[in-house]
Amino acid sequence: MRGRWAALLLAALLLTGCTPLLAREYSTTEPHSSKFWESEAAGTLRAENYQDIVNDLLLLIGQHTENAAIRLYNFGDDVSVADTLERATVEIQEETPLGAYAVAYITSSSQSQRGYYEIAVQIGYRRTAEQIQAVVNATRPEAVSSLLESALEDGRTELAVRIGYWGQDGQSGIESAVAQVREEHGLTEETPWVVNYYPAEGPVGLVEFLLEPSEEELAAFLERNMSEEPEEETDLPPEEAADGEEKEEN
Repeated sequence: MRGRWAALLLAALLLTGCTPLLAREYSTTEPHSSKFWESEAAGTLRAENYQDIVNDLLLLIGQHTENAAIRLYNFGDDVSVADTLERATVEIQEETPLGAYAVAYITSSSQSQRGYYEIAVQIGYRRTAEQIQAVVNATRPEAVSSLLESALEDGRTELAVRIGYWGQDGQSGIESAVAQVREEHGLTEETPWVVNYYPAEGPVGLVEFLLEPSEEELAAFLERNMSEEPEEETDLPPEEAADGEEKEEN
């Protein structure tokens, strides 16, 4: 009897305009990378085009995975597979912020299967899993000041920041933030910082701050900056400049 009354009450509510009280909209969220995993092969990724391969590799790098398997679909022959893998690995290491920051090398080998190519990928890293997980985000270069403040307060020796938007004044914004924080903390030139930009060419997406650089890191930083300085210009043509140098020697 109670069950019948409950059913009648529910029907009355639905008929009297109370539906919004009972009907609830909901949504489920899945990791953005879920479509890249093979459903029937645990731990195996899949790719159907070039961009899928790049996304797969970035997913592996974000997890600091050293060895993995990727299944390639819609690739016609061994040559196209090899060429696509080579282009993807070059893009990862030279054009993506995380790849340029963390990856030392990527090697792969392929084996043709029925309907797909099985790719064995090996990734070597220049950064540890802890360093990759410690990367923080900033919307713009100007927002780096507070992150540097927090890093100093926590006694950290390094900080890696992924930048959401890198404008034309991106590097000057970083330099201003560094100068401001160093001045506020009374840091002199005797306590240098090293700032590295990734990737080195093109729009920067990740900036690394070494707050207590080793001698090797500092030497590499200074050498790189010296090599990037423009050569001193002269108004004399090359022939006249050479003649002038000979006269001085005489």
